Amino acid sequence: MKLEPRVSIITIAVDDLAVMAGFYEALGYPRHQGITDRVAFFQLGGIILGLYERESAEEETGIPFGDAPSRVYLAYNTRSEAEVDAVLALAEQAGGRIVRPAGRAFWGGWYGYFADPEGHLWEVAHNPGFPIDADGNISLPPE
Repeated sequence: MKLEPRVSIITIAVDDLAVMAGFYEALGYPRHQGITDRVAFFQLGGIILGLYERESAEEETGIPFGDAPSRVYLAYNTRSEAEVDAVLALAEQAGGRIVRPAGRAFWGGWYGYFADPEGHLWEVAHNPGFPIDADGNISLPPE
């Protein structure tokens, strides 16, 4: 058996569910109102972003989560360089912190980073070599 090439749900264990859910709602992500007990779900195209109370996540997984930033970060790719700047501004307005202002990448694109209110990192990038279709799906360039 091999896995299908997809990610279904990305879950972030959070300390303050209300603050974090409010932040992602302020970014424009619509929160699912049917499942709200100790969790917040957001439908993002073909995947789900889940925010789960840290204490519950530690209990469920059986492992403690450290306080240091994760080595995993999320990315939001845009259709234009101007959209990178707009997304970073929106994240800051919603309560995030700009970690790296937008600038030219060594690979030719335009990118920057923000951290959400609990420090989870997001890259915001325009990569002209990674096309985004009308539904928001990104593709790798041909080999």
